[in-house]
Amino acid sequence: MLTKFVTVLCVLAWAGTAVGQEIPPYIKQCRRSDPALTDCIKEALQHLRPYLSSGIPEIKLPSVEPFVMDQLSLQLTGGPQGYRINLKNMEVFGASNFTVRSIKLADGSKPFETRLTIPRLTIHAKYTSSGVLIIIPASGSGDFDAVFEGVTADVKGLVSTNEKPTGTHLRVEKLDLNLSIKKPRLSVSKIFNNNRILTEATNLFLKENGHEVLRALQPQLQKKLSAEFTGIANQLLDNVPIRFFIVD
Repeated sequence: MLTKFVTVLCVLAWAGTAVGQEIPPYIKQCRRSDPALTDCIKEALQHLRPYLSSGIPEIKLPSVEPFVMDQLSLQLTGGPQGYRINLKNMEVFGASNFTVRSIKLADGSKPFETRLTIPRLTIHAKYTSSGVLIIIPASGSGDFDAVFEGVTADVKGLVSTNEKPTGTHLRVEKLDLNLSIKKPRLSVSKIFNNNRILTEATNLFLKENGHEVLRALQPQLQKKLSAEFTGIANQLLDNVPIRFFIVD
Protein backbone atom coordinates (compact mmCIF):
# COMPACT_ATOMS: atom_id res chain seq x y z
CA MET A 1 0.00 0.00 0.00
CA LEU A 2 2.75 2.01 0.31
CA THR A 3 3.65 3.19 -3.47
CA LYS A 4 6.57 2.07 -5.48
CA PHE A 5 8.47 4.71 -3.55
CA VAL A 6 9.65 2.56 -0.61
CA THR A 7 11.96 0.27 -2.58
CA VAL A 8 13.04 2.98 -5.00
CA LEU A 9 14.14 5.12 -2.06
CA CYS A 10 16.16 2.34 -0.47
CA VAL A 11 17.96 1.23 -3.61
CA LEU A 12 18.67 4.77 -4.77
CA ALA A 13 20.54 5.23 -1.51
CA TRP A 14 23.16 2.96 -3.11
CA ALA A 15 22.66 3.96 -6.72
CA GLY A 16 22.76 6.90 -9.05
CA THR A 17 21.67 7.78 -12.53
CA ALA A 18 22.28 6.28 -15.93
CA VAL A 19 21.56 9.51 -17.74
CA GLY A 20 24.90 11.00 -18.76
CA GLN A 21 27.66 12.43 -16.54
CA GLU A 22 25.77 15.48 -15.31
CA ILE A 23 24.15 15.00 -11.92
CA PRO A 24 20.39 15.39 -12.46
CA PRO A 25 18.33 17.57 -10.12
CA TYR A 26 16.72 14.63 -8.31
CA ILE A 27 20.14 13.38 -7.10
CA LYS A 28 21.73 14.73 -3.94
CA GLN A 29 25.26 13.37 -4.06
CA CYS A 30 27.00 11.87 -1.03
CA ARG A 31 30.61 10.94 -0.38
CA ARG A 32 31.49 7.49 0.89
CA SER A 33 34.22 8.99 3.11
CA ASP A 34 31.77 11.37 4.81
CA PRO A 35 31.59 10.46 8.52
CA ALA A 36 27.94 11.56 8.40
CA LEU A 37 27.17 9.41 5.34
CA THR A 38 23.96 8.01 6.83
CA ASP A 39 22.61 11.50 7.48
CA CYS A 40 23.53 12.54 3.94
CA ILE A 41 21.64 9.57 2.49
CA LYS A 42 18.59 10.38 4.60
CA GLU A 43 18.68 13.93 3.21
CA ALA A 44 19.08 12.54 -0.30
CA LEU A 45 15.98 10.38 0.13
CA GLN A 46 14.00 13.35 1.42
CA HIS A 47 15.26 15.32 -1.59
CA LEU A 48 13.61 12.74 -3.89
CA ARG A 49 10.09 13.32 -2.59
CA PRO A 50 8.81 15.88 -5.12
CA TYR A 51 10.35 13.92 -8.01
CA LEU A 52 8.69 10.71 -6.89
CA SER A 53 5.41 12.58 -6.70
CA SER A 54 5.69 13.90 -10.28
CA GLY A 55 7.64 11.00 -11.79
CA ILE A 56 11.12 10.81 -13.34
CA PRO A 57 10.82 10.10 -17.09
CA GLU A 58 14.62 9.89 -17.57
CA ILE A 59 14.72 6.65 -15.58
CA LYS A 60 11.23 5.53 -16.57
CA LEU A 61 9.88 6.02 -13.06
CA PRO A 62 6.17 6.95 -13.13
CA SER A 63 4.54 9.11 -10.50
CA VAL A 64 3.65 7.36 -7.27
CA GLU A 65 0.56 9.58 -6.98
CA PRO A 66 -1.44 7.48 -7.19
CA PHE A 67 0.25 4.15 -6.70
CA VAL A 68 -1.86 1.54 -8.51
CA MET A 69 -2.36 -2.08 -7.46
CA ASP A 70 -4.37 -4.71 -9.30
CA GLN A 71 -6.30 -6.92 -6.85
CA LEU A 72 -6.53 -8.11 -3.25
CA SER A 73 -9.00 -10.51 -1.67
CA LEU A 74 -9.73 -11.81 1.81
CA GLN A 75 -12.28 -13.79 3.76
CA LEU A 76 -13.36 -12.05 6.96
CA THR A 77 -15.66 -14.66 8.49
CA GLY A 78 -15.51 -18.46 8.35
CA GLY A 79 -17.91 -21.12 7.16
CA PRO A 80 -19.39 -21.95 3.74
CA GLN A 81 -21.24 -18.61 3.73
CA GLY A 82 -18.25 -16.65 5.06
CA TYR A 83 -18.05 -12.97 4.23
CA ARG A 84 -15.50 -12.40 1.45
CA ILE A 85 -14.21 -9.14 -0.01
CA ASN A 86 -12.42 -8.55 -3.32
CA LEU A 87 -10.74 -5.23 -4.14
CA LYS A 88 -9.74 -4.32 -7.69
CA ASN A 89 -8.17 -1.29 -9.42
CA MET A 90 -6.74 0.02 -6.18
CA GLU A 91 -5.40 3.59 -6.19
CA VAL A 92 -3.25 4.66 -3.24
CA PHE A 93 -2.62 8.37 -2.56
CA GLY A 94 -0.16 10.00 -0.16
CA ALA A 95 2.84 7.70 -0.60
CA SER A 96 5.23 10.50 -1.59
CA ASN A 97 4.59 12.41 1.64
CA PHE A 98 7.07 10.33 3.64
CA THR A 99 9.69 11.11 6.26
CA VAL A 100 12.86 9.02 6.57
CA ARG A 101 13.19 8.17 10.25
CA SER A 102 16.21 5.88 10.12
CA ILE A 103 18.43 4.03 7.69
CA LYS A 104 21.05 1.32 8.10
CA LEU A 105 23.28 0.63 5.14
CA ALA A 106 23.98 -2.85 3.84
CA ASP A 107 27.15 -4.37 5.29
CA GLY A 108 28.45 -7.49 3.56
CA SER A 109 25.78 -10.15 3.83
CA LYS A 110 23.69 -8.02 6.18
CA PRO A 111 20.62 -6.31 4.64
CA PHE A 112 19.90 -2.64 4.32
CA GLU A 113 17.15 -1.39 6.61
CA THR A 114 15.09 1.77 6.60
CA ARG A 115 12.05 3.11 8.43
CA LEU A 116 9.67 5.57 6.79
CA THR A 117 6.59 7.26 8.21
CA ILE A 118 3.61 8.65 6.29
CA PRO A 119 0.94 10.78 7.98
CA ARG A 120 -1.92 9.49 5.82
CA LEU A 121 -2.61 7.09 2.98
CA THR A 122 -5.96 7.09 1.21
CA ILE A 123 -7.17 4.21 -0.96
CA HIS A 124 -9.95 4.00 -3.51
CA ALA A 125 -10.90 0.68 -5.11
CA LYS A 126 -13.73 -1.23 -6.74
CA TYR A 127 -15.33 -3.60 -4.27
CA THR A 128 -17.20 -6.87 -4.56
CA SER A 129 -18.40 -9.02 -1.68
CA SER A 130 -20.12 -12.35 -1.17
CA GLY A 131 -21.48 -14.39 1.72
CA VAL A 132 -23.31 -13.48 4.90
CA LEU A 133 -22.34 -10.54 7.11
CA ILE A 134 -23.52 -11.35 10.64
CA ILE A 135 -27.03 -12.54 9.67
CA ILE A 136 -27.51 -10.45 6.53
CA PRO A 137 -26.78 -11.69 2.98
CA ALA A 138 -24.13 -9.26 1.80
CA SER A 139 -23.25 -10.03 -1.80
CA GLY A 140 -22.78 -6.95 -3.95
CA SER A 141 -20.38 -4.55 -5.62
CA GLY A 142 -19.51 -0.87 -5.41
CA ASP A 143 -16.79 1.50 -4.21
CA PHE A 144 -14.34 0.94 -1.36
CA ASP A 145 -12.52 3.76 0.42
CA ALA A 146 -9.95 3.64 3.19
CA VAL A 147 -7.95 6.18 5.17
CA PHE A 148 -4.86 4.89 6.97
CA GLU A 149 -3.40 7.36 9.45
CA GLY A 150 -0.06 7.02 11.19
CA VAL A 151 1.66 4.66 8.73
CA THR A 152 5.13 3.23 9.45
CA ALA A 153 6.96 1.19 6.81
CA ASP A 154 9.96 -0.94 7.80
CA VAL A 155 11.88 -2.16 4.76
CA LYS A 156 14.71 -4.70 4.79
CA GLY A 157 16.48 -6.04 1.72
CA LEU A 158 19.50 -7.88 0.35
CA VAL A 159 21.34 -6.66 -2.75
CA SER A 160 24.02 -8.03 -5.05
CA THR A 161 26.26 -6.32 -7.61
CA ASN A 162 26.41 -6.77 -11.37
CA GLU A 163 29.11 -5.48 -13.71
CA LYS A 164 27.93 -3.84 -16.96
CA PRO A 165 29.57 -1.59 -19.59
CA THR A 166 28.10 1.41 -17.74
CA GLY A 167 29.68 0.34 -14.45
CA THR A 168 28.67 -1.56 -11.35
CA HIS A 169 24.93 -1.99 -10.86
CA LEU A 170 22.92 -3.34 -7.96
CA ARG A 171 20.21 -5.98 -7.97
CA VAL A 172 17.64 -6.55 -5.23
CA GLU A 173 17.68 -10.26 -4.40
CA LYS A 174 15.23 -10.19 -1.50
CA LEU A 175 12.92 -7.58 -0.02
CA ASP A 176 10.74 -7.67 3.08
CA LEU A 177 8.19 -5.00 3.94
CA ASN A 178 6.35 -4.57 7.22
CA LEU A 179 3.57 -2.02 7.65
CA SER A 180 2.19 -0.61 10.88
CA ILE A 181 -0.98 1.51 10.76
CA LYS A 182 -2.29 3.29 13.84
CA LYS A 183 -5.77 4.25 12.67
CA PRO A 184 -7.59 2.52 9.78
CA ARG A 185 -10.95 3.86 8.58
CA LEU A 186 -12.78 1.75 5.99
CA SER A 187 -16.07 2.33 4.19
CA VAL A 188 -18.10 1.23 1.16
CA SER A 189 -20.65 3.03 -1.02
CA LYS A 190 -22.86 2.50 -4.07
CA ILE A 191 -23.34 -1.17 -3.18
CA PHE A 192 -26.36 -3.52 -2.99
CA ASN A 193 -28.20 -1.29 -5.47
CA ASN A 194 -27.89 1.49 -2.90
CA ASN A 195 -29.77 -0.56 -0.31
CA ARG A 196 -29.41 1.67 2.76
CA ILE A 197 -29.78 -1.08 5.37
CA LEU A 198 -27.16 -3.36 3.80
CA THR A 199 -24.79 -0.46 3.17
CA GLU A 200 -25.08 0.77 6.76
CA ALA A 201 -24.63 -2.75 8.13
CA THR A 202 -21.47 -3.24 6.07
CA ASN A 203 -20.03 0.12 7.09
CA LEU A 204 -20.81 -0.55 10.74
CA PHE A 205 -18.96 -3.87 10.49
CA LEU A 206 -15.96 -2.18 8.83
CA LYS A 207 -15.95 0.61 11.43
CA GLU A 208 -16.07 -1.70 14.43
CA ASN A 209 -13.65 -4.25 12.97
CA GLY A 210 -11.22 -2.01 11.10
CA HIS A 211 -8.10 -3.34 12.82
CA GLU A 212 -9.23 -6.97 12.34
CA VAL A 213 -9.89 -6.38 8.64
CA LEU A 214 -6.48 -4.74 8.32
CA ARG A 215 -4.76 -7.68 10.03
CA ALA A 216 -6.46 -10.10 7.63
CA LEU A 217 -5.44 -7.98 4.65
CA GLN A 218 -1.88 -7.14 5.71
CA PRO A 219 0.06 -10.38 4.96
CA GLN A 220 -1.28 -10.56 1.41
CA LEU A 221 -0.77 -6.83 0.92
CA GLN A 222 2.83 -6.89 2.15
CA LYS A 223 3.72 -9.92 0.03
CA LYS A 224 2.25 -8.36 -3.11
CA LEU A 225 3.95 -5.03 -2.45
CA SER A 226 7.31 -6.68 -1.80
CA ALA A 227 7.13 -8.59 -5.10
CA GLU A 228 6.10 -5.49 -7.07
CA PHE A 229 8.75 -3.31 -5.43
CA THR A 230 11.46 -5.87 -6.20
CA GLY A 231 10.49 -5.91 -9.88
CA ILE A 232 10.33 -2.11 -10.07
CA ALA A 233 13.68 -1.75 -8.28
CA ASN A 234 15.46 -4.22 -10.55
CA GLN A 235 14.03 -2.63 -13.68
CA LEU A 236 15.36 0.69 -12.42
CA LEU A 237 18.76 -0.65 -11.30
CA ASP A 238 19.35 -2.22 -14.69
CA ASN A 239 19.81 1.37 -15.94
CA VAL A 240 21.32 2.93 -12.82
CA PRO A 241 25.05 2.51 -11.91
CA ILE A 242 26.28 3.05 -8.38
CA ARG A 243 29.05 5.45 -9.31
CA PHE A 244 27.12 8.73 -9.58
CA PHE A 245 25.05 8.83 -6.42
CA ILE A 246 27.76 7.87 -3.91
CA VAL A 247 31.23 9.07 -4.86
CA ASP A 248 34.62 8.32 -3.30
